[in-house]
Amino acid sequence: KPCPLCDEAKEVLEPYKRRFVLKEVDITLPENSAWYDKYKYDIPVFHLNGKFLMKHRVDIQKFEDQLRKLELQSA
Repeated sequence: KPCPLCDEAKEVLEPYKRRFVLKEVDITLPENSAWYDKYKYDIPVFHLNGKFLMKHRVDIQKFEDQLRKLELQSA
């Protein structure tokens, strides 16, 4: 902390908050050391349904496409 890129990403994702659950992970906590080792230079990182989606900044088109695919699969 602070994480300006994380804050920016949350703002970009705000209009979609009713369509997915955002789970934030503090990679500096000891219990998240595996995430820290993997992503310490790449935050923020985004996974959707447990799969890597993107890092550093929100690619809104990619996010929308993947979210739409998930919604269609569950419909």
